[in-house]
Amino acid sequence: MAMVFIEGDVCEYYAWFLQKRYNITLNKPIRGAHISFINDSMRDLIQNNNKSEEEILQLWEDVKAKWDGKEIDIVLDLNPKTDDRIWWLNIPNEEREGLQAIRNELGLGRPYFGMHMSIGYANEKNIEQSVYIHDLIKQGYIK
Repeated sequence: MAMVFIEGDVCEYYAWFLQKRYNITLNKPIRGAHISFINDSMRDLIQNNNKSEEEILQLWEDVKAKWDGKEIDIVLDLNPKTDDRIWWLNIPNEEREGLQAIRNELGLGRPYFGMHMSIGYANEKNIEQSVYIHDLIKQGYIK
C-alpha cells in the first residue's frame, strides 16, 4: 500500500462544511488526511509486469526508495462525493499524473476506485441523514 499523507486539519475543515451545510457530523478517517493511491495485491503486480515475485519485490523497494518522503502536489475537486456512508473529495483526472506516474513505474493502470481523499464517514448515529442528503444529491435537488 502507498499513501500520500496530508498535513493539517484538511479533513476536519471539509467535514465542518458538510456539518454546516447538511447537518452531518462525520467521524474522522482512521489514518487522517491521506490519499491511498496504491492498494493493489502482489498478484496484480506480478500479472501486470510478467516478473517473478522476487523481481516485483525488488521493483517495489526501488520505487519506494525513490519516492518515500517526497512531496507531491495534489489538487482536489471541492465538490464532495458520497456512497451514503463515506464522504470524499476526488482528485480530478487531469490532476492525477504525478500519482499515476508512480503507479506506472510499478506497471499498474488506473486504480479501481479512482484517487480521492476521504473526508470522513457516517456511523449508526448519523447514517440516516447521510443517506437522505445523498438521495437529494442523486435526484438533483442539491449539489
